[in-house]
Amino acid sequence: MLTTEDFDFDLPEELIAQTPLEKRSSSRLLVVNRQTGEMEDKHFSDIIDELNPGDALVMNDTRVLPARLHGEKPDTGGHLEVLLLTNTTGDTWETLIKPAKRAKIGTEIVFGDGRLKAVVEEELEHGGRIITFKYDGIFLEILESLGEMPLPPYIKERLENPDRYQTVYAKENGSAAAPTAGLHFTPELLAAIEAKGVKLVYLTLHVGLGTFRPVSVDNIAEHHMHSEFYRLTEKAAQELNEVRVSGGKIVAVGTTSIRTLETIGTKFNGEIKADSGWTDIFITPGYEFKIVQAFSTNFHLPKSTLVMLVSAFAGRELTLAAYQHAIEARYRFFSFGDAMFVK
Repeated sequence: MLTTEDFDFDLPEELIAQTPLEKRSSSRLLVVNRQTGEMEDKHFSDIIDELNPGDALVMNDTRVLPARLHGEKPDTGGHLEVLLLTNTTGDTWETLIKPAKRAKIGTEIVFGDGRLKAVVEEELEHGGRIITFKYDGIFLEILESLGEMPLPPYIKERLENPDRYQTVYAKENGSAAAPTAGLHFTPELLAAIEAKGVKLVYLTLHVGLGTFRPVSVDNIAEHHMHSEFYRLTEKAAQELNEVRVSGGKIVAVGTTSIRTLETIGTKFNGEIKADSGWTDIFITPGYEFKIVQAFSTNFHLPKSTLVMLVSAFAGRELTLAAYQHAIEARYRFFSFGDAMFVK
């Protein structure tokens, strides 16, 4: 039985990247060969050398909402911070509210100049609340003017340019966090990859904060993932099947792309079909990959579900050895950090 402690490692706090590099693709890339155990230190722009004509590079085109709102209770003036997690139906959202004890069922919250209001409908665990918004106009436009980008708690610096927490191909509104493995790509690098004969394929998975929630149980088999919405279009499914038939590799960018593809592969017995829905797939060592043959990803938190996913693909010992190498070589960790490519 694998325990959460089996995925622990000591990470010096100064290696947690606080700001993005000036140029996205100038971050470092640790290339890990899971067959031989070899590791190479490269730059992210060298990822093009790991891709061959006929391969597919699969990216998550979700766009991060400015999902952190500051409101107050009109009766007391008490401040409430609201983080949007999932749009459940219509104008109703699952949220995290701080301080949660001030947000009982029936509590009214007013944001900004009063153009946006909300009522707490239901109390969930860990400060979660279901709220319904009331407003005049277009919700996303109001959110853009009132909301802040919800950076992870380990980033203490203020982000000067909010676009740096979006991928250059972000399109579909809905994430509470960025699919950070994609932050390294520039339009120029993507154009060069496409010119090499690699197919650029996009899917959508709206990242919820449950992805980053620490595993609080000892036995990892008892951990339950938060559900996240995904979509693979007919066009994308067709492109991936063409790559498969012609013998190309399917290379995923980030754990969210992996989880989407493997959700579909699990659902359809290894076949790739257009599909959408909610996934809570939790990939741990022992899982057999059905679609993904290589991937890039950032360096993740100790004991996180993301380290467990990488370990499922590369093996736990090699994954932890790669992380130790990255620490000794002073790689930058987490959202604005460096990347690894596992093949």
